Amino acid sequence: MSQTTDKILREKVKRLSQDIHPDIVKMRRHLHAYPELSFQEQKTSAFIKGELTAMGIPWTSVAGTGVVGMVGGKLASERVIALRADIDALPVQEKNNVSYTSQHPGVMHACGHDFHTSSLLGTAKILQGMSDTFGGKIKLIFQPGEEVLPGGASIMIKEGVLDKPKPEAIIGQHAMPRITVGKIGIRSGKHMASMDAITVRVIGKGGHGAEPHQNVDPVVIAAHIIIALQQIVSRIAHPGDPTVLSFGKVSANGAVNVIPDEVYMEGTFRAMNEVWRYEAHKRMKEMAEGIAQSMGATCELKVVRGYPFLINEKKLTEQVRQYAIEYLGEENVLEEEIWMAAEDFAYYSQAADSCFYLCGVGNPDKGISSSLHTPTFDIDEDALAVSSGLMAYIAIRKLGY
Repeated sequence: MSQTTDKILREKVKRLSQDIHPDIVKMRRHLHAYPELSFQEQKTSAFIKGELTAMGIPWTSVAGTGVVGMVGGKLASERVIALRADIDALPVQEKNNVSYTSQHPGVMHACGHDFHTSSLLGTAKILQGMSDTFGGKIKLIFQPGEEVLPGGASIMIKEGVLDKPKPEAIIGQHAMPRITVGKIGIRSGKHMASMDAITVRVIGKGGHGAEPHQNVDPVVIAAHIIIALQQIVSRIAHPGDPTVLSFGKVSANGAVNVIPDEVYMEGTFRAMNEVWRYEAHKRMKEMAEGIAQSMGATCELKVVRGYPFLINEKKLTEQVRQYAIEYLGEENVLEEEIWMAAEDFAYYSQAADSCFYLCGVGNPDKGISSSLHTPTFDIDEDALAVSSGLMAYIAIRKLGY
């Protein structure tokens, strides 16, 4: 592709993204005002279908509330790629004082999925308007249930979203408030961690706090287990394999002078190596049960397996990086570090060549800097023009414009 042709395409996409920006803002505000929890996104799904229909883009339903649209290029080509957005919200009570504040108490788009969905609708509009400039097909995947297990991506894949036709690549993005609007962050190779939920029940013998010798204190034993399990990370995991083990809930239900019969704990285990991940599950169970037994108690440690780790295929990711540099400028394409958060886009990355990048939505000058999953999370809506245009440009370039 010559620099002149590159410039013509880039300018056309940018012009279209600015033209449709007001429409995309309206879409995003509607979605933000009417969020729906995972696998309950009926009205969100209907909204997406209505917008695609208005654009003249055919769609099918997948995984209940999931929607898959298809944009066909008018030039001759059999190539297929896929673009993905997630559509569900979180059980968070919004605290933002804006005109589009959530109208559903206790439910909020606190992770930016309204941004992802409206952005992909914007991309669809650009692609549909430029279909005479590329060949092949572009699948538009609007996926439910990213926030809860088993993850909507796994269900979409089981129901054939990566088949008939099979995409050669799938690309996704995530809102990131720590990156300022107009920039993206991207990383080749391992990017995000696997995620498993850990539950631990330590069963002892309760009694009076003044008579510990008459009891088997599960509080002390649970404390030993928490500390000992950190050796899974510090002394058993290979230093080259990023690993996180955190306990966020410990319930004893005793009193000042009452030792309870049992302690219940919940935590999360995250890793970047699937072999080590399952070895660690075994090690944790053996260690916790052994400590409890040695101190006269019993322990039940259970692992609820979550998403695998997310890996960006190197060749595809370097292509996307280059396209982003062309579109945004090299200074606006940042190198990302490993992020130990989890995303069910990881299922796609384990099944097909994939690239998942972070799109800047923050703007400290406008007071927009709250973290993901907080009640004051919001975006600089200028990011919608950037994200819609960039993804359209990447798709057209990938298909060989």
